[in-house]
Amino acid sequence: MATSSQGVTEQVRVWNIDPAHTQVEFGVRHLMLSTVKGRFPGVAGTVRLDQDDPSRSSVKVEIDASSIDTRNADRDAHLRSGDFFDVENHPTIRFESREVEISDDRYRVGGELTIRGVSRPVVLRVERLGEVVDPWGYERIGFHAETRINRKDFGLTWNQLLEAGGVTVGEEVQISLDIQAVAGEEA
Repeated sequence: MATSSQGVTEQVRVWNIDPAHTQVEFGVRHLMLSTVKGRFPGVAGTVRLDQDDPSRSSVKVEIDASSIDTRNADRDAHLRSGDFFDVENHPTIRFESREVEISDDRYRVGGELTIRGVSRPVVLRVERLGEVVDPWGYERIGFHAETRINRKDFGLTWNQLLEAGGVTVGEEVQISLDIQAVAGEEA
């Protein structure tokens, strides 16, 4: 809770993302046949939740691009290379909100996603899952968020044509986040 210059108490809660209990996952078509899924365990960020005016809330998330895990070491190495994320030159994927709209426990969070040094607007559909106090006395909050992007919009253009037609990697990427955050001060 903060106090404004007019002495009015504002109901702003700061929640720090708990990477041990947060999942950032993606899925993309492979060979036009199936969806390959992966995750980024290296995640950190802050949710500033304004209880009085949720439209003044904000989210900042940073993802360690080198933490990518698709359960295949060769594929992960290729995804870290200059063909895809180019983690040597672009080690971080970032999302920063610009607007928040709320209806019941569902949010529409518009913001800027930066991948490989390219920033584009995206909209996350977010559901607030609730708040609890854990067995150790820490306040926690949970959210589920989803969006879809075109990877080519972010400079992820590598592909190979298939002999029978089609491509190796689809353009549309489904992204989902299951976020658990702990009440506290901004990190």
